[in-house]
Amino acid sequence: MGKFKLSYMKLMAIGTLLFSLFALAGCGNSETADKSTFEKVKEQGYVTVGFANEKPYAYQTADGELTGEAVEVARAVLKNLGIHEMRGELTEFGSLVPGLQAERFDMITAGMFITPERAKEVAFANPEYSIGEAIAVKKGNPLDLHSYEDIANHPVAKVAIPGGAIEYDYLIQSEVPEERIITVSDITAALAALQSGRADVITATGPSIQAILDTAQDPNVERVMDFKQPVIDGESVRGYGATAFRKEDDDFREAFNRELQKLKDSGELLKIIEPFGFTEQELPGDITAEDILK
Repeated sequence: MGKFKLSYMKLMAIGTLLFSLFALAGCGNSETADKSTFEKVKEQGYVTVGFANEKPYAYQTADGELTGEAVEVARAVLKNLGIHEMRGELTEFGSLVPGLQAERFDMITAGMFITPERAKEVAFANPEYSIGEAIAVKKGNPLDLHSYEDIANHPVAKVAIPGGAIEYDYLIQSEVPEERIITVSDITAALAALQSGRADVITATGPSIQAILDTAQDPNVERVMDFKQPVIDGESVRGYGATAFRKEDDDFREAFNRELQKLKDSGELLKIIEPFGFTEQELPGDITAEDILK
């Protein structure tokens, strides 16, 4: 009987100890869960960013370095926020928003255009640049394409674009038949489609088209320099690119915006984006994400 009492008392003590440990663990997890993304990344000293490997916005160099317009702007902002390391998570452009929502990364640095449709899913920081569209074709422009309207009016012209890109909406609204729009994984795949004859034309933003052509150095492909910007709902298209955050990460986005404004005011923003083919004409001015989405 004495042995039984001793064993019982030991079991009770062990049970109490285990309960206390689980309770403490639960409190620790609760504290972590209560922290915002901004608080977590400041504490850990690094942030994970989603990118789609598209020059000049965000891409990896041959030695694995993460760079690009959007990356370097974010890097400068984050450094001023006390976050000195960026870790890249490569994904297809069309998977960036779902990946952010699934918490695969903390923010999107891919030069993503601010649009009302995307703003339903993510929260955009203020724009870092403003640019128009461009197209590239086989040398000599054999189908004589100079606008999205030309693509729409041509009986067989096929256009290749990266999946999830805003150009899809522009093409559809320009009455390009859906069956003549080829969706591929990224701008490199779009160029391959043009080179192989699967597509007759590719389209993306001006810096993106120029960057892929500069990289490819293919004499059989050229940019259409007299391209006419698409007109959607009576207005010439001009896109504004920005970093994107999860909807619940307002503190992170607002802190990012404050530091981004300092870069604009000091002239540092232009110095950061110039090496990637952007000029003073591509600066966004004073327009905010809220202005664009009105």
